[in-house]
Formats: sequence, structure tokens, C-alpha cells
Amino acid sequence: MLKIFSSPQSGRRFCDGVSRRSFLQVGGLAMGGATLPQLLAAEEKAGVGKSHKAVIMIYLCGGPPPQDMYDIRVDAPKEVRGEFNPIPTAVPGIEISEHLPMMAGMMDKLVPIRSIADAEGAHASHQCLTGHRLRPVPGGGWPEIGAVASKFQGPVEQGMPPSVSLCYTTQHKPYNEPGPGFLGLGNSSFRPKGPGRDDLILQGITLDRLSDRKQLLRSVDRLRREVDTTGAMDGMDIFSQRAFGILTSSGLFDALDLSKQDPKVLKRYGTGDEKRPKGDGAPRVPQNFLLARRLVEAGARVVTINYSFWDFHGQNFKNAKSELPVFDQALSALVEDLHERGMDKDVTVVAWGEFGRTPKINKNAGRDHWNRVSCALLAGGGMRTGQVIGATDRLGGEPVERPVKIQEVYATIYKNLGIDLGSQRLFDFRGRPQNLIEPGTQPLHELI
Repeated sequence: MLKIFSSPQSGRRFCDGVSRRSFLQVGGLAMGGATLPQLLAAEEKAGVGKSHKAVIMIYLCGGPPPQDMYDIRVDAPKEVRGEFNPIPTAVPGIEISEHLPMMAGMMDKLVPIRSIADAEGAHASHQCLTGHRLRPVPGGGWPEIGAVASKFQGPVEQGMPPSVSLCYTTQHKPYNEPGPGFLGLGNSSFRPKGPGRDDLILQGITLDRLSDRKQLLRSVDRLRREVDTTGAMDGMDIFSQRAFGILTSSGLFDALDLSKQDPKVLKRYGTGDEKRPKGDGAPRVPQNFLLARRLVEAGARVVTINYSFWDFHGQNFKNAKSELPVFDQALSALVEDLHERGMDKDVTVVAWGEFGRTPKINKNAGRDHWNRVSCALLAGGGMRTGQVIGATDRLGGEPVERPVKIQEVYATIYKNLGIDLGSQRLFDFRGRPQNLIEPGTQPLHELI
């Protein structure tokens, strides 16, 4: 098996369990009959490289409490209402939590959704990152959003993966990303947050030697694909091509390097320790919001983040007082940054968790799982911001106005990305046709 070694210690792995060496052990060059240079040439002709559409997806592990963030029920009884008070925002008539003052000040640039009505009750990232429920499962599984952008649009810049994951491996495995599903490993997200980041550096390998090894790898993998009957090797050609492109381009490394970032900008976002997970979720690392913006500027189409831990079964208000101000600072910094850089028309920001929380506060001063209504926060993407979508009842437990389906949110995201899902027929690993968006589902008309 051909390997490009980086150091004697480089047996370490990324958060998806794949080592950097394994990343270079697969693949060739073709993608559905079109070479990468042809794809790039087509995009250049279309003007994609000049200003590309992108999405930053922020997954809040564990399910944040809507009624303590965007939907405080001041008229609810004491056992439901909670400790927090609402504050006015930059948009008259819209109020949110007192612990989100920066978001309140830029509400004209945001869209809280208060009435997502079809979330599942499981602690899993699957629905947030794929737009689909856990069951039924197509052959190979549903693909996450980055894999869809990779499949339909490919890279913007050579050496920059179309999809980058800034997600950490979590103790609770269903919090982790579901992967590319039936779109194949060649459309996997690139994951630089694992301990194998040193393997990204060519140490002692010249570009000429790298080119020779790429030719040999292509020959070996051609034979391997011929004997593979599982379909797992499908898409490996582009996987390998992108791996070599990353190794010979500085764009990705520059975007990931915050050491040269203006300290004032870094301070605006805030910082956290990525080596200290919260609960069984992700670490609280607000600087990843800044990394996401830098990666999009460098050419990424989709950046996914798993952020902190929001499963507040006990001490909901104490935990929320700790989490909300940090999240408020980082999210508002990201949105402000996108506007200042003229990226707000192209980059869609989505922040949400897998479900909501119970209206009634439990005996441990916490809120339990509640999937009958949950929330999301959207920004950018050229959408009509400065509004709230949906409303809940007096207890904040049932949608009473504009119940929103997660598929509608995804239809909106795909539209913002410029992805025409009807341009390709998709089949799962069993050969069955699949739709990424259920027939008849439309983007949220309030935003378009």
C-alpha cells in the first residue's frame, strides 16, 4: 500500500478515525467522466471562483432550550417561565433572552425560527447535518450537507476541499457527523481538527516524488476497484485527487492558521480550549466560528462545526448563563464579520440543535428532551432577515403559527448554495433512487 509518511509519530488519526496516511491510500483522478481541471475550468467560466455561495453549519450538541434563548414565555406559569427576562432587539416587536444582547443588537441581520415541528427525539447530529430522519435508512445512509455540495458542485479552488469539518470526536457517538452516505467516500468532508494534522505536511517528500507516487497510486487503485463489489470504492478517485491537491497548496493551511490573525479580531470572537470537551459533547471553541469564515474565504463551500454541550437536564439556568454569552459573542462576531467583508449575500449561517426542551422545569432545575417544537437561528445567504418565523403556545411547547419542517430549512439552504438537486439522479448503494428533498417541499417563502 502506498503511503506518504510525515513523521515517526504520524500514526495518529483524525476525528473520523481515518489517519492522514489512509487519506492518501485511496483514489485516482476521474469524477463521473469529468476531470478536476475540467470542473475548475467550468466553474471559472461560470464565475463561481469570484464569489461563491457557502454555508456555515453550527450544530449545538444536545439540544439548546428555545424558551431561554429566542422564545421566552413571560406569560407562562412559574414552573415553565424560568429565570430569564426578554430584552428588545434592533427590530421593533422582536424580543429575545437578556443573555443574548449582541444578537439583540443585530436582529435586523438574523432570523430566529421558533416553530420547528418535526425534530426527532434522539441525541444525534443526523437530522441537523443531513436534513433527514434516522429512519428509514437508504443503502449507504443519508449524506451530510457537505457531501451534497461536494457531489453537485465540487471544489471552488484547487487544494481547498469543498467541505471542511471543524467537528470534534465526541464521547456520545451519535453527536458525530453521519458522513457522506450513499454519495461515497470521495465526497467526505476534510477534517483538520484531529490529532493527525501534522500529517498534512510533506516532510522529506519533494513535489516530483509526490507526482511519481500519485501515478503509481492511480495504477494500484484501478486494480483494486476492479475487484471491489461493495460500492465502497466509488468516488475514491476524486478523494485522492483532492488529497494530493491539499498537500501541494497553501490555501487550506493559511486559512487554518490563526497565529497571523489580527488579535483584535480573535478577541472579538472569543477563544476556548479545544482539549476540554463539555459533558459528552464537543469543546466550547468559539474561535472555530472565525476559522469557518476564513475557510469560506479560502474557497470552502460548506463548513460544519459542533459546538459545546447543551443537554441541560439539571441546572438549566446556571448552564445557560455560562453558555449563552460565549455563543452570543461568537455568533454575532461571525455575522458582523460576514457583513463587513461583503460576504453576507453569499454565506448562509445556520445554528441549531437536534430538538427543544420541555416547557416544564424539572426537579433538578433542568429541562428535558422535547421534540414537538425546537428552534434555529439563520443569517446571511441573501435572505430576508430581521424577522421571526413561527410562534408557540403560551407554554412554549407546541407550534401554533407556521410550523416549520427541517426539510424546508434544507430546501432553503440548497437554494442559497445554488444547488439544483434535479440536475442529477441519485441512487443509494442498493441501486434505489433517492431524493435529498422530499417531493413538493419548497424553501421557506418568508426568506426568499
